[in-house]
Amino acid sequence: MSAASAAADRVRDAFARIDAVDRPEVWITLRDRAAVLQEAEAVDPTLPLAGLLFAVKDNIDVAGLPTTAAARSYAYEPAADATAVARLRAAGAVVVGKTNLDQFATGLVGTRSPFGAVRNAWDPTRISGGSSSGSATAVALGIVDFALGTDTAGSGRVPAALGNLVGVKPTKGLVPNTGVVPACRSQDCVTVFARSLDLARTAAELMAGPDDTDPLSRLDVALADVPAVPRIAIPLPSQLEGLAPGWAEAFAAAVERFRALGHQVVEVDIAPLLDAASLLYDGAFVAERYAAVGAHVEAHRNLVGDDLDPSVATIVLGGARPTAADLFADQERLDVLGAAGRAALAGTTALLTPTTTWHPTLDEVAADPIGANSRMGRYTNFANLLDMASLAVPAGFVDGLPFGVMLTGPAFTDRRLAALGAAFLAPTVDLLVVGAHLRDQPLNGQLVASGGSFVREARTASDYRLYALDTVPPKPGLVRVGPVASGAFASGSGSGSGSGSGSGIAGEVWRLPAAGFGTFVASLPAPMAIGTVALEDGTDVTGFLVEPFAVEGALDITAFGGWRAYREQA
Repeated sequence: MSAASAAADRVRDAFARIDAVDRPEVWITLRDRAAVLQEAEAVDPTLPLAGLLFAVKDNIDVAGLPTTAAARSYAYEPAADATAVARLRAAGAVVVGKTNLDQFATGLVGTRSPFGAVRNAWDPTRISGGSSSGSATAVALGIVDFALGTDTAGSGRVPAALGNLVGVKPTKGLVPNTGVVPACRSQDCVTVFARSLDLARTAAELMAGPDDTDPLSRLDVALADVPAVPRIAIPLPSQLEGLAPGWAEAFAAAVERFRALGHQVVEVDIAPLLDAASLLYDGAFVAERYAAVGAHVEAHRNLVGDDLDPSVATIVLGGARPTAADLFADQERLDVLGAAGRAALAGTTALLTPTTTWHPTLDEVAADPIGANSRMGRYTNFANLLDMASLAVPAGFVDGLPFGVMLTGPAFTDRRLAALGAAFLAPTVDLLVVGAHLRDQPLNGQLVASGGSFVREARTASDYRLYALDTVPPKPGLVRVGPVASGAFASGSGSGSGSGSGSGIAGEVWRLPAAGFGTFVASLPAPMAIGTVALEDGTDVTGFLVEPFAVEGALDITAFGGWRAYREQA
């Protein structure tokens, strides 16, 4: 199949998916499918994003399509693509359309739009998260490969968490805001949603770089190094209260996954960060929202409740009240809180938090639009105010709905966060070792070199026997006895076989990245084998076994209860 044909098929699939999911509220403007098809077929197949489809939040300019910021009364026809869009198109990506949003990018719920509340991709009775609601949902529904959002208070991260997506919020200024309708000009970031971290980061890198037309754009100084043993900060237990049912346990599981990767996890008092977060809406910084679109809302007060969302209008118009003195006072307070926050995180590689606190229904948000929204941004609101980079990644499901966590670090640690996120997301294999690969044994370095990390001590079920093999270096062979045995598990050969040991064999569970596990297994010498081992706690785990013929005549050392105990007595 030619590249042009493949690109055409991708476009047809996307528009077929749009028809199939029947989610008109995702879009504000769709491009003509014939035009999208023609553009995709003409893309140079050697470009890095050749033929990939993306959606654009409708506060970001796309030439030929109106920009509305989810208000028809605000609509204008841009003369050119936003810088971010232009750079992606130059890399071969093709725009499908403009997506719905919380009006003027003011909200974290995805319901504040005259174009309709954007329903969640996993449960249409629940919110998608905002303000980049349409963009995230277009990706979550499988319509486009990636999408652009914006983030001032968390709009590029909260929808990612509620849609089982990766959300990249770069350091402020790395991606120029030329051609972006401002929410808070000094705090806004263009963001990326994708189902894979690699694609999200590739898009973010391609958009990055100074732009003479955006005076706030800046050059990346790329603090990409990750310490050999990263230190991951997590909030105090009291700062995790109020999470949705099951979310505290899901977050604890994510923390344990980082520990299993060999990272050190430390509790940190993040009160300064949470206090800073409250300044974004409850302080004078809201005046910047009035500076951005206040004149438009003032001039169209008669449209509030129709074209202008009441909650958004209330927030924007409220920005007219703070004085310059209020703003300077809040800026001083932010400086103090920022210094305290940096001190609290000193010596850590990144802060790990839940991305948001709950996943409300559409009805819950309608009943309390301001209060429901405010709960969404507890862990996101401070990042842009304090000039931090952030990355939202999926972390499983709770009661059938996505749960996500977030890594946040100082400015320019974008690539460091990506490396941590990649390790977290990488598929892993838990492997039981019972001999020469145990800690302090001669082959343990092979596990470490394959990216392995110690998880816990464990013991097999009672129907296993252990033999000392005649190998260099010395190592044991584990076989299972009894009627369930087959293949590499079977025994009955070798002295002492035929009955269980009564207490199982001691070992250790190590966790390896899938790629490292594959390399490790490929180098495994005969007669060693990998299979499923039953543990005394009733669970199964991948583990080291030996082919039955190898224990013929070998010394049965089951009575020692494990390899280490045998070696100590040998």
